[in-house]
Amino acid sequence: MVLTGSKAGGFIEKFGLWSDEQKRLAGDITARIERDGLHSIRFSFPDQHGILQGKTVMTAGLKSAFSAGISMTTTLLAKDTSHRTAYPVFSSGGGFDMDEMTGAGDFIMVPDPSTFQVLPWAEKTGWMLCDIYFGTGAPVPFSTRHLYKQSLDKLNNSGFDLMSGLEVEFHLFVLEDPHLNPESSTHPAAAPDVSLVTHGFRYLTENRYDQLEPVLEIIRSNLAQLDLEPRTMEVEFGPSQVEMTFAPSTGVAAADRMILFRSAVKQIARRHGLHATFMCRPGLPNLFSSGWHLHQSLIDMKTGANAFVPENDALLSDMGLNYMGGILQHARAASVFTTPTINGYKRFRPNSLAPDRIVWAKDNRGVMVRVISDGGPATRIENRIGEPAANPYLYMASQLIAGMDGIKRKTDPGQPTETPYQADATPLPHDLMEAVAALRDSDLYREQFGSVFIDYLITLKEFEISRFLSEVTDWEHREYFDIY
Repeated sequence: MVLTGSKAGGFIEKFGLWSDEQKRLAGDITARIERDGLHSIRFSFPDQHGILQGKTVMTAGLKSAFSAGISMTTTLLAKDTSHRTAYPVFSSGGGFDMDEMTGAGDFIMVPDPSTFQVLPWAEKTGWMLCDIYFGTGAPVPFSTRHLYKQSLDKLNNSGFDLMSGLEVEFHLFVLEDPHLNPESSTHPAAAPDVSLVTHGFRYLTENRYDQLEPVLEIIRSNLAQLDLEPRTMEVEFGPSQVEMTFAPSTGVAAADRMILFRSAVKQIARRHGLHATFMCRPGLPNLFSSGWHLHQSLIDMKTGANAFVPENDALLSDMGLNYMGGILQHARAASVFTTPTINGYKRFRPNSLAPDRIVWAKDNRGVMVRVISDGGPATRIENRIGEPAANPYLYMASQLIAGMDGIKRKTDPGQPTETPYQADATPLPHDLMEAVAALRDSDLYREQFGSVFIDYLITLKEFEISRFLSEVTDWEHREYFDIY
């Protein structure tokens, strides 16, 4: 079908930003929007924190969006997790020493037609992921989706693709009070008051699941309409804590699915009087930490075979062992990508089913990397270090980069352990400050992501850390207010 929504000579055509397949899909989308009577399209890009930012465009503006893209302010790229601006954007170069970032000007969102969805919970509304570019046609160097696709291109050029499976824990609450009074509209805003859906402490118990089922069915049915139906839905150990797993997928699709899943769950929940959070360890009594376990293997693009399957009685092929060796070797530096929040490091506790040191084993849920191997096509490794709030593009790219470095250097992962919390092994970073220091010194991630991006991410994280250290906490008040 001809792209009826394009203008000759527009930004997208001028810089050749769409493939022939994307052009064809854009034409199909234009026809579908007209046929289904959609009135608006949400165009979104995943920011540096893995949070969707964007604009809603009425369908009358689709022709322009499919030609010129959609303009967005560069200040969005200068924000930390509280949406505070960490850079002096009105100085020369915007604090980035880049002309394109001066003066809170614009960058351009270019829709990726392959990601188009109709949102089942929003009336007559479509949605599309975008890639971001400067007005020169150059990709924005802070685009995490672009960085991941660059890493995938390097892998594909070597004849392999990354197969990723998502296993995500999160909390689901009844929303009691969203605190929308002006006094609560601080920066960041006051957290909502919530109550539990289940009491917890009954891991995988069917009666507990049945209490959750009416709520989970609302989420499942909406996700199914987005081609995001979970493979499993489970009751986790903690109060109001659930887990969803998804069938594995290759390439950038798994990261795109995680971005849409997380945003969809929060929006669906809110529309039904619920609050969903992917925060690792909410500050409420009796709650447990949530993790994001990332299952990984490499697929031979010519044969479709899993390159981690061993030829003998070993757990993994040599390639699989070397890939795992790279992930273990670079785990400390990668922690900023896998566990990017101050809160996430409170999960790394002994005997907690979360790792606290850099070890591996077969089918042991206390290690950082768990090998799941039956000698068949489902053979894979599971990295248990991640938190659900991680930016999926950076999480997955960090794994791929470390694993490929391990293959290149034939890195030996060492011996497995049966006692993950007693093993004499390198500890994971104890906090975000320690993780940032490890990333700063990483030659590998500087080489692969570029020092511009690494220094950019470190600046944002140090801004976040400085705010945390400058604010008085409840712990400090209890510790010192009475005794001194």
